[in-house]
Amino acid sequence: MKTMFAAGLAVASCATIAQAQQVQPRPAPALSSAAPQPVFTLDQAIVAAGGVAPAGAAARAAIEAAQAGRTVAGLRPNPVFQGQVENVVGSGPYRGVRSAETTVGVAIPIELGGKRGARVAVASAQVSRAELQTAIVQADIRVQVTQLYVAAIAAERRLATARDQARIAGDVLRGAAVRVQAGRASPLERQRADVARINADATLERLTRLSEAARTNLARRVGRSIEDALDDGLLDRLPTATFGPAAPLKIAGTLALAAADADLTIADAGIRLARANRVPDINVGPALRRLEATNDTAAVFAISIPIQIFNTGRAAVAQASAERTRAEAVRRVTALDVEQAITDAQVEVENAATSARAAAGPALTAATEAARIARIGYREGKFGQLDLLDAERTLAETRVAAIDALATYHNARAQLERLTAPAPGTTSEGFDQ
Repeated sequence: MKTMFAAGLAVASCATIAQAQQVQPRPAPALSSAAPQPVFTLDQAIVAAGGVAPAGAAARAAIEAAQAGRTVAGLRPNPVFQGQVENVVGSGPYRGVRSAETTVGVAIPIELGGKRGARVAVASAQVSRAELQTAIVQADIRVQVTQLYVAAIAAERRLATARDQARIAGDVLRGAAVRVQAGRASPLERQRADVARINADATLERLTRLSEAARTNLARRVGRSIEDALDDGLLDRLPTATFGPAAPLKIAGTLALAAADADLTIADAGIRLARANRVPDINVGPALRRLEATNDTAAVFAISIPIQIFNTGRAAVAQASAERTRAEAVRRVTALDVEQAITDAQVEVENAATSARAAAGPALTAATEAARIARIGYREGKFGQLDLLDAERTLAETRVAAIDALATYHNARAQLERLTAPAPGTTSEGFDQ
Protein backbone atom coordinates (compact mmCIF):
# COMPACT_ATOMS: atom_id res chain seq x y z
CA MET A 1 0.00 0.00 0.00
CA LYS A 2 2.84 2.37 0.82
CA THR A 3 4.35 1.62 -2.56
CA MET A 4 1.07 2.55 -4.28
CA PHE A 5 0.86 5.75 -2.27
CA ALA A 6 4.43 6.76 -3.12
CA ALA A 7 3.95 6.02 -6.82
CA GLY A 8 0.69 7.95 -7.04
CA LEU A 9 2.04 10.95 -5.19
CA ALA A 10 5.20 10.95 -7.30
CA VAL A 11 3.13 11.14 -10.47
CA ALA A 12 1.14 14.03 -9.04
CA SER A 13 4.18 15.96 -7.88
CA CYS A 14 6.33 15.49 -10.98
CA ALA A 15 3.75 17.20 -13.14
CA THR A 16 3.66 20.21 -10.82
CA ILE A 17 7.35 20.67 -10.12
CA ALA A 18 8.12 21.41 -13.77
CA GLN A 19 5.46 24.10 -13.78
CA ALA A 20 6.72 25.62 -10.53
CA GLN A 21 10.15 26.25 -12.01
CA GLN A 22 8.80 28.71 -14.55
CA VAL A 23 9.75 32.33 -13.77
CA GLN A 24 7.68 34.20 -16.33
CA PRO A 25 3.95 34.78 -15.75
CA ARG A 26 3.16 32.52 -18.67
CA PRO A 27 5.15 29.37 -19.48
CA ALA A 28 6.83 29.18 -22.87
CA PRO A 29 4.95 27.08 -25.43
CA ALA A 30 6.24 23.64 -26.12
CA LEU A 31 8.50 23.19 -29.11
CA SER A 32 6.88 21.67 -32.16
CA SER A 33 8.09 20.51 -35.51
CA ALA A 34 5.20 22.35 -37.20
CA ALA A 35 5.68 25.77 -38.76
CA PRO A 36 5.29 28.66 -36.28
CA GLN A 37 1.87 30.29 -36.24
CA PRO A 38 1.74 33.72 -37.90
CA VAL A 39 1.68 36.63 -35.47
CA PHE A 40 -0.81 39.49 -35.73
CA THR A 41 1.28 42.38 -34.42
CA LEU A 42 0.16 45.56 -32.71
CA ASP A 43 1.24 47.69 -35.66
CA GLN A 44 -0.85 45.56 -38.01
CA ALA A 45 -3.83 45.96 -35.69
CA ILE A 46 -3.42 49.74 -35.61
CA VAL A 47 -3.20 49.98 -39.40
CA ALA A 48 -6.24 47.72 -39.84
CA ALA A 49 -8.27 49.70 -37.30
CA GLY A 50 -7.35 53.01 -38.91
CA GLY A 51 -8.83 51.89 -42.21
CA VAL A 52 -12.22 50.84 -40.84
CA ALA A 53 -12.74 53.12 -37.85
CA PRO A 54 -15.89 55.27 -38.22
CA ALA A 55 -14.08 58.13 -36.48
CA GLY A 56 -11.41 58.06 -39.16
CA ALA A 57 -13.98 58.15 -41.94
CA ALA A 58 -15.71 61.07 -40.23
CA ALA A 59 -12.42 62.96 -39.92
CA ARG A 60 -11.60 62.44 -43.59
CA ALA A 61 -15.07 63.61 -44.57
CA ALA A 62 -14.56 66.70 -42.41
CA ILE A 63 -11.39 67.51 -44.35
CA GLU A 64 -13.23 67.18 -47.66
CA ALA A 65 -16.00 69.43 -46.36
CA ALA A 66 -13.52 72.04 -45.15
CA GLN A 67 -11.69 71.99 -48.48
CA ALA A 68 -14.98 72.44 -50.33
CA GLY A 69 -15.79 75.31 -47.97
CA ARG A 70 -12.50 76.97 -48.85
CA THR A 71 -13.38 76.69 -52.53
CA VAL A 72 -16.77 78.25 -51.86
CA ALA A 73 -15.18 81.04 -49.84
CA GLY A 74 -13.00 82.01 -52.78
CA LEU A 75 -15.87 82.37 -55.24
CA ARG A 76 -17.07 85.78 -56.30
CA PRO A 77 -20.77 86.77 -55.96
CA ASN A 78 -22.96 85.84 -58.89
CA PRO A 79 -24.30 88.63 -61.14
CA VAL A 80 -28.04 89.27 -61.01
CA PHE A 81 -30.28 89.51 -64.07
CA GLN A 82 -32.77 92.38 -63.80
CA GLY A 83 -35.88 93.13 -65.84
CA GLN A 84 -38.32 95.98 -65.41
CA VAL A 85 -41.39 97.23 -67.30
CA GLU A 86 -42.69 100.77 -66.64
CA ASN A 87 -45.65 102.91 -67.76
CA VAL A 88 -48.12 100.11 -68.41
CA VAL A 89 -51.80 99.59 -67.61
CA GLY A 90 -52.34 103.19 -66.67
CA SER A 91 -54.71 105.89 -67.83
CA GLY A 92 -54.65 108.24 -70.75
CA PRO A 93 -51.56 107.80 -72.90
CA TYR A 94 -50.29 105.07 -70.57
CA ARG A 95 -53.26 102.81 -71.17
CA GLY A 96 -52.22 99.36 -72.27
CA VAL A 97 -48.57 98.94 -73.27
CA ARG A 98 -48.28 101.64 -75.92
CA SER A 99 -46.07 103.78 -73.66
CA ALA A 100 -44.23 100.92 -71.96
CA GLU A 101 -40.56 101.23 -71.15
CA THR A 102 -38.83 97.90 -70.81
CA THR A 103 -35.42 97.72 -69.11
CA VAL A 104 -33.21 94.63 -69.15
CA GLY A 105 -29.80 94.52 -67.49
CA VAL A 106 -27.33 92.85 -65.20
CA ALA A 107 -26.36 93.86 -61.66
CA ILE A 108 -22.77 92.95 -60.75
CA PRO A 109 -21.93 92.89 -57.00
CA ILE A 110 -18.50 94.28 -56.16
CA GLU A 111 -17.10 93.25 -52.77
CA LEU A 112 -15.08 95.83 -50.91
CA GLY A 113 -12.99 95.71 -47.76
CA GLY A 114 -11.20 92.44 -48.52
CA LYS A 115 -14.18 90.22 -47.74
CA ARG A 116 -13.17 87.49 -50.16
CA GLY A 117 -9.64 87.24 -48.78
CA ALA A 118 -10.97 87.22 -45.22
CA ARG A 119 -13.41 84.41 -46.04
CA VAL A 120 -10.63 82.38 -47.62
CA ALA A 121 -8.46 82.91 -44.53
CA VAL A 122 -11.22 81.58 -42.26
CA ALA A 123 -11.83 78.61 -44.54
CA SER A 124 -8.10 77.82 -44.77
CA ALA A 125 -7.82 77.88 -40.99
CA GLN A 126 -10.76 75.49 -40.79
CA VAL A 127 -9.06 73.14 -43.26
CA SER A 128 -5.94 73.11 -41.09
CA ARG A 129 -8.08 72.40 -38.04
CA ALA A 130 -9.82 69.51 -39.81
CA GLU A 131 -6.47 68.03 -40.84
CA LEU A 132 -5.28 68.32 -37.26
CA GLN A 133 -8.44 66.62 -36.06
CA THR A 134 -7.61 63.70 -38.32
CA ALA A 135 -4.25 63.34 -36.58
CA ILE A 136 -6.03 63.48 -33.21
CA VAL A 137 -8.43 60.74 -34.30
CA GLN A 138 -5.53 58.57 -35.48
CA ALA A 139 -3.79 59.03 -32.13
CA ASP A 140 -6.99 58.09 -30.31
CA ILE A 141 -7.39 55.00 -32.48
CA ARG A 142 -3.82 54.01 -31.72
CA VAL A 143 -4.26 54.19 -27.95
CA GLN A 144 -7.63 52.40 -28.11
CA VAL A 145 -6.26 49.55 -30.20
CA THR A 146 -3.16 49.32 -28.01
CA GLN A 147 -5.29 48.95 -24.89
CA LEU A 148 -7.46 46.31 -26.54
CA TYR A 149 -4.38 44.45 -27.79
CA VAL A 150 -2.77 44.51 -24.35
CA ALA A 151 -6.06 43.41 -22.77
CA ALA A 152 -6.24 40.44 -25.16
CA ILE A 153 -2.66 39.37 -24.40
CA ALA A 154 -3.19 39.76 -20.66
CA ALA A 155 -6.44 37.77 -20.85
CA GLU A 156 -4.68 34.92 -22.65
CA ARG A 157 -1.94 34.89 -20.02
CA ARG A 158 -4.47 34.82 -17.20
CA LEU A 159 -6.19 31.94 -18.99
CA ALA A 160 -2.89 30.05 -19.26
CA THR A 161 -2.30 30.60 -15.54
CA ALA A 162 -5.81 29.37 -14.78
CA ARG A 163 -5.19 26.22 -16.84
CA ASP A 164 -2.01 25.55 -14.88
CA GLN A 165 -3.78 26.07 -11.56
CA ALA A 166 -6.65 23.80 -12.61
CA ARG A 167 -4.17 21.10 -13.56
CA ILE A 168 -2.25 21.50 -10.31
CA ALA A 169 -5.49 21.42 -8.31
CA GLY A 170 -6.38 18.16 -10.04
CA ASP A 171 -2.96 16.72 -9.20
CA VAL A 172 -3.30 17.77 -5.56
CA LEU A 173 -6.75 16.17 -5.41
CA ARG A 174 -5.42 12.90 -6.78
CA GLY A 175 -2.52 13.01 -4.33
CA ALA A 176 -4.89 13.67 -1.44
CA ALA A 177 -7.07 10.77 -2.51
CA VAL A 178 -4.03 8.46 -2.43
CA ARG A 179 -3.07 9.70 1.04
CA VAL A 180 -6.59 9.19 2.34
CA GLN A 181 -6.79 5.74 0.81
CA ALA A 182 -3.47 4.83 2.40
CA GLY A 183 -4.66 6.03 5.79
CA ARG A 184 -2.06 8.79 5.92
CA ALA A 185 -4.59 11.64 5.99
CA SER A 186 -8.16 12.33 7.03
CA PRO A 187 -11.00 12.58 4.48
CA LEU A 188 -11.09 16.31 5.27
CA GLU A 189 -7.85 16.72 3.32
CA ARG A 190 -9.46 15.24 0.23
CA GLN A 191 -12.49 17.51 0.63
CA ARG A 192 -10.29 20.60 0.84
CA ALA A 193 -8.45 19.54 -2.28
CA ASP A 194 -11.76 18.94 -4.05
CA VAL A 195 -12.95 22.45 -3.11
CA ALA A 196 -9.71 23.92 -4.48
CA ARG A 197 -10.16 21.95 -7.69
CA ILE A 198 -13.77 23.13 -8.11
CA ASN A 199 -12.73 26.75 -7.59
CA ALA A 200 -9.87 26.37 -10.05
CA ASP A 201 -12.21 24.93 -12.69
CA ALA A 202 -14.68 27.75 -12.15
CA THR A 203 -11.92 30.31 -12.51
CA LEU A 204 -10.75 28.61 -15.68
CA GLU A 205 -14.26 28.74 -17.15
CA ARG A 206 -14.66 32.41 -16.26
CA LEU A 207 -11.27 33.43 -17.67
CA THR A 208 -11.97 31.46 -20.86
CA ARG A 209 -14.98 33.66 -21.52
CA LEU A 210 -13.03 36.82 -20.70
CA SER A 211 -10.22 35.82 -23.05
CA GLU A 212 -12.67 35.15 -25.88
CA ALA A 213 -14.38 38.48 -25.22
CA ALA A 214 -11.07 40.36 -25.25
CA ARG A 215 -10.08 38.87 -28.61
CA THR A 216 -13.57 39.53 -29.99
CA ASN A 217 -13.39 43.18 -28.94
CA LEU A 218 -10.02 43.53 -30.65
CA ALA A 219 -11.33 41.85 -33.80
CA ARG A 220 -14.35 44.14 -33.83
CA ARG A 221 -12.11 47.19 -33.62
CA VAL A 222 -9.78 46.10 -36.43
CA GLY A 223 -12.68 45.00 -38.62
CA ARG A 224 -11.59 41.42 -39.19
CA SER A 225 -11.42 38.07 -37.44
CA ILE A 226 -8.12 37.27 -35.74
CA GLU A 227 -7.02 33.70 -36.23
CA ASP A 228 -3.28 34.36 -35.85
CA ALA A 229 -1.42 34.47 -32.57
CA LEU A 230 -0.85 37.78 -30.83
CA ASP A 231 2.56 39.20 -30.01
CA ASP A 232 2.75 37.77 -26.49
CA GLY A 233 6.28 39.07 -25.94
CA LEU A 234 4.99 42.65 -26.12
CA LEU A 235 3.79 42.41 -22.53
CA ASP A 236 7.27 41.59 -21.18
CA ARG A 237 8.99 44.64 -22.69
CA LEU A 238 9.89 46.92 -19.81
CA PRO A 239 12.24 49.90 -19.63
CA THR A 240 15.44 49.73 -17.65
CA ALA A 241 15.17 50.77 -14.03
CA THR A 242 15.54 54.49 -13.38
CA PHE A 243 15.83 56.45 -10.17
CA GLY A 244 14.57 59.92 -9.33
CA PRO A 245 11.83 61.97 -10.98
CA ALA A 246 11.41 61.72 -14.72
CA ALA A 247 12.58 64.63 -16.84
CA PRO A 248 9.67 66.91 -17.73
CA LEU A 249 8.36 66.62 -21.26
CA LYS A 250 7.64 69.69 -23.35
CA ILE A 251 4.06 70.33 -24.37
CA ALA A 252 4.94 72.49 -27.37
CA GLY A 253 3.83 70.84 -30.58
CA THR A 254 1.54 68.29 -28.94
CA LEU A 255 -1.78 67.53 -30.57
CA ALA A 256 -3.89 69.05 -27.81
CA LEU A 257 -1.98 72.34 -27.80
CA ALA A 258 -1.89 72.44 -31.60
CA ALA A 259 -5.69 72.06 -31.67
CA ALA A 260 -6.08 74.99 -29.27
CA ASP A 261 -3.73 77.06 -31.42
CA ALA A 262 -5.74 76.18 -34.52
CA ASP A 263 -8.96 77.30 -32.84
CA LEU A 264 -7.26 80.57 -31.91
CA THR A 265 -6.19 81.05 -35.54
CA ILE A 266 -9.77 80.52 -36.69
CA ALA A 267 -10.95 83.11 -34.17
CA ASP A 268 -8.37 85.65 -35.39
CA ALA A 269 -9.50 85.12 -38.97
CA GLY A 270 -13.10 85.53 -37.85
CA ILE A 271 -12.33 88.98 -36.47
CA ARG A 272 -10.80 90.06 -39.76
CA LEU A 273 -13.85 88.77 -41.62
CA ALA A 274 -16.25 90.60 -39.29
CA ARG A 275 -14.36 93.85 -39.82
CA ALA A 276 -14.30 93.36 -43.58
CA ASN A 277 -18.06 92.79 -43.58
CA ARG A 278 -18.56 96.28 -42.13
CA VAL A 279 -17.49 97.81 -45.45
CA PRO A 280 -20.60 98.05 -47.66
CA ASP A 281 -20.55 96.46 -51.09
CA ILE A 282 -21.77 98.15 -54.24
CA ASN A 283 -23.84 96.85 -57.11
CA VAL A 284 -23.25 98.17 -60.60
CA GLY A 285 -25.34 97.21 -63.55
CA PRO A 286 -25.48 98.20 -67.25
CA ALA A 287 -28.85 97.78 -68.88
CA LEU A 288 -30.82 98.50 -72.05
CA ARG A 289 -34.17 100.30 -72.07
CA ARG A 290 -36.65 100.06 -74.90
CA LEU A 291 -39.21 102.84 -75.34
CA GLU A 292 -42.36 101.30 -76.83
CA ALA A 293 -43.88 104.64 -77.87
CA THR A 294 -40.99 105.65 -80.15
CA ASN A 295 -39.50 102.21 -80.69
CA ASP A 296 -36.14 103.54 -79.48
CA THR A 297 -33.55 102.03 -77.12
CA ALA A 298 -31.28 103.68 -74.59
CA ALA A 299 -28.47 102.61 -72.29
CA VAL A 300 -28.98 102.63 -68.52
CA PHE A 301 -26.27 102.43 -65.87
CA ALA A 302 -27.31 101.74 -62.27
CA ILE A 303 -25.31 101.78 -59.02
CA SER A 304 -26.59 100.93 -55.54
CA ILE A 305 -24.95 101.15 -52.12
CA PRO A 306 -26.64 99.83 -48.95
CA ILE A 307 -27.18 102.32 -46.15
CA GLN A 308 -25.91 100.85 -42.87
CA ILE A 309 -28.44 102.15 -40.40
CA PHE A 310 -29.77 99.14 -38.52
CA ASN A 311 -26.86 96.72 -38.95
CA THR A 312 -23.51 98.48 -38.89
CA GLY A 313 -21.50 95.30 -38.27
CA ARG A 314 -20.29 96.36 -34.83
CA ALA A 315 -22.17 93.56 -33.09
CA ALA A 316 -20.55 90.98 -35.40
CA VAL A 317 -17.10 92.39 -34.61
CA ALA A 318 -17.87 92.29 -30.89
CA GLN A 319 -19.04 88.69 -31.21
CA ALA A 320 -15.89 87.65 -33.09
CA SER A 321 -13.69 89.45 -30.55
CA ALA A 322 -15.40 87.66 -27.68
CA GLU A 323 -14.93 84.34 -29.48
CA ARG A 324 -11.24 85.14 -29.86
CA THR A 325 -10.97 85.92 -26.14
CA ARG A 326 -12.65 82.62 -25.35
CA ALA A 327 -10.30 80.71 -27.68
CA GLU A 328 -7.27 82.35 -26.07
CA ALA A 329 -8.51 81.43 -22.58
CA VAL A 330 -9.19 77.86 -23.68
CA ARG A 331 -5.68 77.71 -25.08
CA ARG A 332 -4.19 78.70 -21.72
CA VAL A 333 -6.39 76.19 -19.90
CA THR A 334 -5.39 73.48 -22.38
CA ALA A 335 -1.71 74.20 -21.80
CA LEU A 336 -2.15 73.83 -18.03
CA ASP A 337 -4.25 70.68 -18.37
CA VAL A 338 -1.80 69.07 -20.79
CA GLU A 339 1.17 69.83 -18.55
CA GLN A 340 -0.61 68.33 -15.56
CA ALA A 341 -1.82 65.31 -17.51
CA ILE A 342 1.67 64.61 -18.87
CA THR A 343 3.22 64.92 -15.41
CA ASP A 344 0.65 62.53 -13.93
CA ALA A 345 1.08 60.14 -16.84
CA GLN A 346 4.86 60.13 -16.43
CA VAL A 347 4.52 59.23 -12.76
CA GLU A 348 1.98 56.54 -13.58
CA VAL A 349 4.26 55.03 -16.21
CA GLU A 350 7.27 55.00 -13.90
CA ASN A 351 5.29 53.56 -11.00
CA ALA A 352 3.70 50.94 -13.24
CA ALA A 353 7.12 49.97 -14.57
CA THR A 354 8.45 49.62 -11.01
CA SER A 355 5.48 47.47 -10.00
CA ALA A 356 5.79 45.35 -13.12
CA ARG A 357 9.51 44.74 -12.60
CA ALA A 358 8.90 43.71 -8.99
CA ALA A 359 5.84 41.57 -9.67
CA ALA A 360 7.24 39.81 -12.73
CA GLY A 361 10.71 39.46 -11.22
CA PRO A 362 11.62 38.91 -7.55
CA ALA A 363 8.05 38.47 -6.30
CA LEU A 364 7.20 35.86 -8.91
CA THR A 365 10.51 34.08 -8.43
CA ALA A 366 9.96 33.90 -4.67
CA ALA A 367 6.39 32.67 -5.03
CA THR A 368 7.45 30.04 -7.56
CA GLU A 369 10.21 28.79 -5.28
CA ALA A 370 7.87 28.71 -2.30
CA ALA A 371 5.35 26.63 -4.25
CA ARG A 372 8.11 24.26 -5.39
CA ILE A 373 9.30 23.73 -1.82
CA ALA A 374 5.74 23.26 -0.60
CA ARG A 375 5.12 20.56 -3.19
CA ILE A 376 8.29 18.68 -2.28
CA GLY A 377 7.60 19.04 1.42
CA TYR A 378 4.01 17.88 1.01
CA ARG A 379 5.18 14.88 -0.99
CA GLU A 380 7.69 13.95 1.70
CA GLY A 381 5.22 14.56 4.51
CA LYS A 382 7.04 17.57 5.96
CA PHE A 383 4.30 20.11 5.14
CA GLY A 384 0.56 19.86 5.54
CA GLN A 385 -2.04 20.30 2.85
CA LEU A 386 -2.92 23.80 4.04
CA ASP A 387 0.68 24.87 3.50
CA LEU A 388 0.61 23.50 -0.03
CA LEU A 389 -2.73 25.11 -0.90
CA ASP A 390 -1.59 28.44 0.52
CA ALA A 391 1.64 28.33 -1.52
CA GLU A 392 -0.26 27.45 -4.68
CA ARG A 393 -2.79 30.24 -4.07
CA THR A 394 0.02 32.72 -3.48
CA LEU A 395 1.74 31.65 -6.68
CA ALA A 396 -1.47 32.05 -8.69
CA GLU A 397 -2.16 35.47 -7.20
CA THR A 398 1.41 36.58 -7.85
CA ARG A 399 1.22 35.48 -11.47
CA VAL A 400 -2.03 37.36 -11.98
CA ALA A 401 -0.59 40.39 -10.21
CA ALA A 402 2.43 40.29 -12.52
CA ILE A 403 0.16 40.13 -15.58
CA ASP A 404 -1.95 43.01 -14.27
CA ALA A 405 1.15 45.09 -13.52
CA LEU A 406 2.56 44.53 -17.01
CA ALA A 407 -0.77 45.41 -18.62
CA THR A 408 -1.07 48.53 -16.45
CA TYR A 409 2.38 49.67 -17.53
CA HIS A 410 1.67 49.29 -21.25
CA ASN A 411 -1.71 51.02 -20.92
CA ALA A 412 -0.11 53.90 -19.02
CA ARG A 413 2.62 54.13 -21.61
CA ALA A 414 0.03 54.27 -24.40
CA GLN A 415 -1.75 57.11 -22.61
CA LEU A 416 1.50 59.04 -22.22
CA GLU A 417 2.35 58.56 -25.88
CA ARG A 418 -1.12 59.86 -26.74
CA LEU A 419 -0.61 62.98 -24.61
CA THR A 420 2.82 63.67 -26.12
CA ALA A 421 1.93 62.74 -29.69
CA PRO A 422 3.31 65.47 -31.98
CA ALA A 423 1.13 67.44 -34.33
CA PRO A 424 1.79 66.95 -38.05
CA GLY A 425 4.96 68.78 -39.04
CA THR A 426 6.35 68.92 -35.50
CA THR A 427 8.43 66.68 -33.28
CA SER A 428 7.93 65.78 -29.67
CA GLU A 429 10.34 64.51 -27.05
CA GLY A 430 9.62 60.94 -26.09
CA PHE A 431 10.99 58.72 -23.36
CA ASP A 432 13.27 55.72 -23.23
CA GLN A 433 12.04 52.35 -24.28
